[in-house]
Amino acid sequence: MASGVAEAGSAAPRVRPKISRDDWLMRAFMGVIGLYLLVTLAFPLYAMFAKSLDSYRFDLANIELQVDKGEGWGESLSALELAGPVEAIDTEDLTARSGERIAPTDFFPDFSFRSETRYRLRNIEPSRGGFLVGGKVVTETDWVELSSNEFRRVLIRPEPGRGLGNYIEYFSTPALFHSIYNSLIIAGITTVITVTLAFAFAYALTRSCMAFKGLFKTIAMVPILVPSLLPGIALVYLFGNQGMIKELLFGHSIYGPIGIVIASVFFTFPHALIIILTALSISDARLYEAATALRAPKTRIFWTVTLPGARYGLISAAFVVFNLVITDFGVPKVIGGQFDVLSLDIYKQVIGQQNFEMGAVVSVVLLIPALAAFSVDRAVQKKQVALLSSRAVPYQPSPSWRLDTAMFGYCCLVGLFILGLLGVCQFAALIKFWPYDLSFSLANYNFDVMDGGGWSSFTNSIQLGLYTAFIGTCVIFVGGYLVEKGRGFLVGRGAFQLLAMMPMAIPGMVLGLAYIFFFNDPDNPLSFLYGTMAILVICTITHFYTVSHLTGVTALKQMDPEFESVSASLKQPVTKVFLRVTVPVCLPAIFDIWIYLFVNAMTTVSAVVFLYSPDTSLASIAVLNMDDAGDIAPAAAMGMMIFYVNASMRLAHAAITARLQGRTQAWRVR
Repeated sequence: MASGVAEAGSAAPRVRPKISRDDWLMRAFMGVIGLYLLVTLAFPLYAMFAKSLDSYRFDLANIELQVDKGEGWGESLSALELAGPVEAIDTEDLTARSGERIAPTDFFPDFSFRSETRYRLRNIEPSRGGFLVGGKVVTETDWVELSSNEFRRVLIRPEPGRGLGNYIEYFSTPALFHSIYNSLIIAGITTVITVTLAFAFAYALTRSCMAFKGLFKTIAMVPILVPSLLPGIALVYLFGNQGMIKELLFGHSIYGPIGIVIASVFFTFPHALIIILTALSISDARLYEAATALRAPKTRIFWTVTLPGARYGLISAAFVVFNLVITDFGVPKVIGGQFDVLSLDIYKQVIGQQNFEMGAVVSVVLLIPALAAFSVDRAVQKKQVALLSSRAVPYQPSPSWRLDTAMFGYCCLVGLFILGLLGVCQFAALIKFWPYDLSFSLANYNFDVMDGGGWSSFTNSIQLGLYTAFIGTCVIFVGGYLVEKGRGFLVGRGAFQLLAMMPMAIPGMVLGLAYIFFFNDPDNPLSFLYGTMAILVICTITHFYTVSHLTGVTALKQMDPEFESVSASLKQPVTKVFLRVTVPVCLPAIFDIWIYLFVNAMTTVSAVVFLYSPDTSLASIAVLNMDDAGDIAPAAAMGMMIFYVNASMRLAHAAITARLQGRTQAWRVR
């Protein structure tokens, strides 16, 4: 009897919870934001990968020509036979780029468009390449008869195909392939230096009783507020050919790996510091008390307690720095000289040579180390275990005159390095003409008479920052809420979370190039966005989506899910609890997302360098263009303007957050 009851119980159908109206609403919004990520991230990346597989080759054997010099049409010859004697055309290697053309007039040394000679040509077999006559593409096999004047406008197009030819060409070109080695070496050296310096700085802030900790921490965050181009400009003024202290390099050139490493350390330092500082701040004082009670020397405590406790933070910081350096474009562009790296190769292939297929290939290659670093970092974070239990005691450093003095001196040196580079840029921006006329002037701020877009580029950047911050914060926080507070729909939420994490692994330059292939396609109904401010906003939000998403989700995890359950039991719409409870409680995180997006929109270069138009030029791009044109002092001035705007916004953010803290976060105080 009991077994029969058990069998009946096991056979009973599983009762699924009823999907409420709010659940359908949340899933619909999640679908909309997920579709946004697909269109702005997944589809462009697919278009870029497809472009990297595009290959082109001139099929001259399929083009047939005849000439009539007044004596009737002569013998039919293929374009391949006619091109054989032409030195400018290599008939053994007819590979081409998508926009490359061959003029058949080159086949006739005595060609003159004023002659009475007539020409005609056709495709022997129907072709996807064919030839152009007056802008019209001819791919059929009918003869096209032309006068000499008309024939001079004929262009033979390459035949499109698919394959790995572009990758084979890339890896068989030593100059291009060597960029991979250069990028890995620079990223590796910078990672070791930056993580070491950041760890020592974080150790000073958490393990010493030195004075002015808050001031030093603020100074360490300054590099986040400036574009990565700016430290390169400062190093040019310090160690360039006419630098202030170029003798300190002992004959070595700042243009190349030395300059790239120093500037990269500057702009990656705060990113590493934030991670390591968090790792060192969660130490349990009982471990140190036990080690001291066992009379372990301080060096052993450091190697057996401090470092093991911070190892996950160090590993994470190392991969973040490595990823930032290997994907950065600004630093090597300004101070790299002839030292090629992957990000510069993309820029040269696309802007310099208009070789979009090879630019796509280099972008795919650049994705490999970026994705590898991101994947390893995520795997390491999953293995991290909690270091603090409910009985843990927060670590409080004890005063030590020797340690405190040493740490204070070290932090002063780091602070001098950071503020010194900024000071050099500000000094250069106020000097008339370095090094010949050192009188002060505001002439370098007259951006309207220089390359770069003038003051309108500065206002465009502020406009981009505001649009990105407001729209991005709403979209990203709502997306995080839907993932964290949604019920059921595990597959959909998992897919959304995967899409939300992808942008962190995609270099900005790769994303920008992918947007060219996707949004600049005439067959794409969204092509009207290309060249507008809207596409810059979309690209910037997508590029910086992941960190903002994680910030929002972290804040939402601190809220008890019972809020939504109580709301449902009282038959209150989910929008009401979201607006009246969730948003006020999470206001600090929302403001953090806002300022993060604004600052990055002001400083980003790589993500938008391929997407701006003359009407949407940005301040960070103006710095790049002015530096290219030799206007280094105005470039420094524009970079400092970006810094002042970001610093002002940071101060306003701190003031607003402090004011709202007491009104919306009183529940945190017992």
